[in-house]
Amino acid sequence: MKSTLIRILAFAYRNYIFAVRNFATFAEMLFWPTIGIFSVGLMAGFLKLDAQLNSFLLTGAIVAGVLQTSQLDVAFGFLYDVWSKSVKQTFIAPVKNIEYILGSWLVGTLLGVITFALLALLSVIVFKFKLPSIPVFLVSMTGVYMTAMISGMAVIFFILMFGQRIDIIAWMISTLMMLLCGIYYPVTYLPKFFADVAQFIPLTYFLEYFRTGYGFALNFTHPLLKGFGLSVLYIGVLLYLIEVACVKAKQSGMLVRLSE
Repeated sequence: MKSTLIRILAFAYRNYIFAVRNFATFAEMLFWPTIGIFSVGLMAGFLKLDAQLNSFLLTGAIVAGVLQTSQLDVAFGFLYDVWSKSVKQTFIAPVKNIEYILGSWLVGTLLGVITFALLALLSVIVFKFKLPSIPVFLVSMTGVYMTAMISGMAVIFFILMFGQRIDIIAWMISTLMMLLCGIYYPVTYLPKFFADVAQFIPLTYFLEYFRTGYGFALNFTHPLLKGFGLSVLYIGVLLYLIEVACVKAKQSGMLVRLSE
């Protein structure tokens, strides 16, 4: 147990070093969410939305920024190895997949907290945004960070299966997820098929719960039970799939090709 914790912290430290040394990448992670907040906030002001609808939109912009930042760091924990051609060296070491995933996620969560603090502060100062009660936003953001882990793990799985040529999925997956989860509109506004799909995505329920803090009614019952239940399920399934993909990548030579 102690050695596992040490390896997790070692990977977390590695990602921290990457973040410090790649300041431009870190600045870019914060730049786009900040632009998003100003774009949405100014649009809401132009449309003369009331405080409740303004909070609905700004909540979506904040969650979008936090999710993007957090999930990218989980994916980057693996992609840094791909880009530096050191994948095989990492997998030669006596480490487990869950260890480098959790290590990357810890740093991603830290960056997500920084992003949340920045976006919330800007929203409060510039657009008179008010956070809901502390339990509501803490529980909701915990769910968002778990969703970020799921997104990052999905990126790792696809790259192990199909190679570096689809690394663009690291940026696509969270955007597509937010489109389905009602980031700027209720899920019920979507066509029925996509609204049904949204019910299988944990972020849908965490957004729903977050917005109850502004007086919006729930579209789905037991949002936290469904959100956290799906999160645990998907993390377990993806961990298994990554283990299978690693074995397949070793047999097919994909790990070597990712290091060339």
